[in-house]
Amino acid sequence: MRDHAKAAGIDDAIIINTCAVTTEAERQARQNIRRLRRENPDAKIFVTGCAVQVNPDKFAGMKEIDRIFGNDTKMKAETFMDISHERVIVNDIMSVEETASHLVSGFEGRARAFVQVQNGCDHRCTFCIIPYGRGNSRSVPLGEIVTQVRELVANGYAEVVLTGVDITSYGHDLPGKPTLGQMARRLLAQVPELPRLRISSVDSVEIDEDIFRLIETEPRLMPHMHISLQAGDDMVLKRMKRRHLRQDVIDFCQKVRALRPDVTFGADIIAGFPTETDEMAENTLRLVEECGLIYLHVFPYSSRPGTPAAKMPQVAKEKRKERAAALRDAGDVQLSAFLQSRVGLIEDVLVEKENTGHTEHFAPVVLDRVIEPGTIAKAKVIGHEDGKLIAELME
Repeated sequence: MRDHAKAAGIDDAIIINTCAVTTEAERQARQNIRRLRRENPDAKIFVTGCAVQVNPDKFAGMKEIDRIFGNDTKMKAETFMDISHERVIVNDIMSVEETASHLVSGFEGRARAFVQVQNGCDHRCTFCIIPYGRGNSRSVPLGEIVTQVRELVANGYAEVVLTGVDITSYGHDLPGKPTLGQMARRLLAQVPELPRLRISSVDSVEIDEDIFRLIETEPRLMPHMHISLQAGDDMVLKRMKRRHLRQDVIDFCQKVRALRPDVTFGADIIAGFPTETDEMAENTLRLVEECGLIYLHVFPYSSRPGTPAAKMPQVAKEKRKERAAALRDAGDVQLSAFLQSRVGLIEDVLVEKENTGHTEHFAPVVLDRVIEPGTIAKAKVIGHEDGKLIAELME
């Protein structure tokens, strides 16, 4: 979007890409728009993203905004070419059948790049509004992904993260129905110069055999998996309309560890989902330890109008916060134990900014001196502090 605006000669614009995951995210977006207008009275303010897609009328009524456009048009150059006509362009996202073709040559920084390989979602979890912001699942053909990754590597990026809304559904809409694992395997084969590949949040029950083979045999696939967990209690998972049960996640973690013992796991978890009892919350809390989940994204449940979960009996907000805090504490315990286990070891660190970076396991690292961003450097871990490894660069 930034590049399209620059190409169109728009150099005084503020582009706000809104989120609709929670009601609070939408409220904060509107608050920020008002603040940005006060601070930048002469700038053009463009607003897009999921909150706009889901609730265009709320944003159309804001006098602070110059132009509003939906998710299907925000990646298109022509959207920025002529801004003199319609103020609001928000189409029916469910009618969109293609992913936007948007090759990105670079990001802020020269280390990690993100490549969207899939967009939208065909599932209808009871808490989630996102399918109505992103549309149905659709995949980017392998050839476009290879072209994108080659360009990023040529521009100095040492690590690529494959992203999507429901990435494990990749390929069902493409000829031959390739799986995510088949696509990743072919990508690594066709771009041998790519040092590191990561896969973003996955549904554990939708992982295909090619992914498991890559975990076992491909050192360029990083040993870190982030699980779209949401809960660790079977009744809560059923009421969420998730596709896995508690044991499925345990089995997945055990299988991956058997293939690559040093792997680390993160997870998204919702605390205080409607109808969740203390016992159900405890089941989720115990799963953090049972599966050794160390990078947790914990969200107190936020009711979204228009979703089935919003009509269910709600858990008190204070209880949601308490459960979220307990989950974060449990994750911190697991993370601290993992970081301690790395002390004394030599790590390959992708340097991202000055003297900071991440290991292959996605552990954040503070190095003893500044080094060129994008470098993969060997460093000896000498300790850890505040959730980060402390390491000395090897000569």
